[in-house]
Amino acid sequence: MAAARHEHGTTLPLHEPIDVLRWARSSAFDTCVRRYSSRGTLARAANVVHMIATGVASLMFIAAFGIQSVRVVGFSMEPTLDDHDELIVDRLVYEFGEPSRGDIVTLYDPRNPSRTFVKRVIATEGDVVEIVDGRVYVNDVLLRDDYVVSKYRDHESWGPQIIQRGYDFVMGDHRTVSSDSREWGPVPKRYIFGKVMLRWWPLLDLRTF
Repeated sequence: MAAARHEHGTTLPLHEPIDVLRWARSSAFDTCVRRYSSRGTLARAANVVHMIATGVASLMFIAAFGIQSVRVVGFSMEPTLDDHDELIVDRLVYEFGEPSRGDIVTLYDPRNPSRTFVKRVIATEGDVVEIVDGRVYVNDVLLRDDYVVSKYRDHESWGPQIIQRGYDFVMGDHRTVSSDSREWGPVPKRYIFGKVMLRWWPLLDLRTF
């Protein structure tokens, strides 16, 4: 059994959704429209209203389809994800399918569901997982995990274990600090609530997954 890991803050505080309809009815909205109307032509005011309406519609579309922005807090997914990275997460994708090996996912901590983690799916139900001196084998095949850099790889062993139905096995890419399925076992699929689709901040590190 692996020793308990005390990773440096792996929670993902979810951003509160923007109440765009309430904002559109607010005095700030009316002030914005009046200001631009008084400064120029009706056409300019119409353009402002059009831009605002387009932004509101876009935000409503994003919210309706379960897309959410989250911030990484901690180091358990380095070097793939860094502390304070901003991510776009699809919260609906697993309503219509199941996690696949290699997916980077957001999940509730099985020991304390009030906290959330970001991890990588290593194996799914029915797979046999074994870790030998830090090397991961899934169904007796060595996992290709080039995303783990040598200085973040540990030398612990775990398993072998068959992942039971309704569960997934997850790990962090920073193996030496990540608290994950090696410590608290496979995760119920119902605890996995989103798939990381995009890192949008920092802009210079923009990347899809």
